[in-house]
Amino acid sequence: MAGSSAVYTSCRPHARAFHHHPADQAQRGGGLPGLLPAAAWRRGGAAVPRASLVAARTATEEAVYEVVLRQAALVEDLQGRREADAGRRRRWRDEQVEQEGDAELGWGLLDDAYDRCGEVCAEYAKTFYLGTQLMTPERRKAVWAIYVWCRRTDELVDGPNSSYITPKALDRWEKRLEDLFEGRPYDMYDAALSDTASKFPIDIQPFRDMIEGMRLDLWKSRYRTFDELYLYCYYVAGTVGLMTVPVMGIAPDSKASAESVYNAALALGIANQLTNILRDVGEDSRRGRIYLPLDELAQAGLTEEDIFRGKVTDKWRRFMKGQIQRARLFFDEAEKGVMHLDSASRWPVLASLWLYRQILDAIEANDYNNFTKRAYVGKAKKFLSLPAAYARAALSP
Repeated sequence: MAGSSAVYTSCRPHARAFHHHPADQAQRGGGLPGLLPAAAWRRGGAAVPRASLVAARTATEEAVYEVVLRQAALVEDLQGRREADAGRRRRWRDEQVEQEGDAELGWGLLDDAYDRCGEVCAEYAKTFYLGTQLMTPERRKAVWAIYVWCRRTDELVDGPNSSYITPKALDRWEKRLEDLFEGRPYDMYDAALSDTASKFPIDIQPFRDMIEGMRLDLWKSRYRTFDELYLYCYYVAGTVGLMTVPVMGIAPDSKASAESVYNAALALGIANQLTNILRDVGEDSRRGRIYLPLDELAQAGLTEEDIFRGKVTDKWRRFMKGQIQRARLFFDEAEKGVMHLDSASRWPVLASLWLYRQILDAIEANDYNNFTKRAYVGKAKKFLSLPAAYARAALSP
């Protein structure tokens, strides 16, 4: 896939879990409250007055929004969830002790499991790992556990053994996810996430949805419209925001609703994934994949062959300008929500947002040649961004 985000800051709907697929659902109108107006998405990022966008919501956006509401509602029911999860885990632990004996249970290794997750995060997400050091120990470890699960999930279809992955393998991975949410982890990494899920108001649905995105990557390599692409971006990256906000926490003095903060987290995941897609156009095309809206390509006078040919033309530049503008709109919406996160979590999220947004600048600096040149942010720019992000994050929401 086009480099899916592994964490909310770097950081798929399941047909059975949603009880419907957006393509089969009647259009219901509207737009994601507090999030980027849908009409702007379908105009390639062109600015549209917000007042005219109330009736722009598609079935896809409605479906994703249901997950946002579900996760936001869990925040209000945190205590009841913790008590229920704690009771379930105690019952499971008692059963294991009876069957295997306490010495063999291995739950004393939980700290080691979190440490291993931290090592993985430090190796593959260095900037973000540095930012997690400012979080409370409990939050820091929880974010590591979520990061590792997302990375392992992503590598099922994008890693060295991806050619051997089948739909049944993903079904088994989803069953394993359900088990760890029930307090029955398979290995130490699962144990870390299982413990995290018992401590924070995390809903299983975004995790299921990410797996659904992996299913898509097994067979789908084209996206007819932005609405289709938006759903994919939610699957592989927007989900991560919904997973991690419960851990990051909302600032106690914030007057924003949980719903609006989760909407912003969703926007950041979408922005990150759109940025990945625009950065990796050439790499994806060499794998026979096009993660761009085909109808918008056609409107720009471009074809799939133009993508595979990889030649930068005026038509391509105009097309890319619109795509970049759309991604920036998502980043702008996301940044508003970041400022309402808990102060200890704000800096790493904001720093990563600013750094990722600079990839779009790099694409422009490369004259929109994302066929043979990889856009990246140099170390000097990264280090210059960190103090500014820290100062901004220190402000009250």
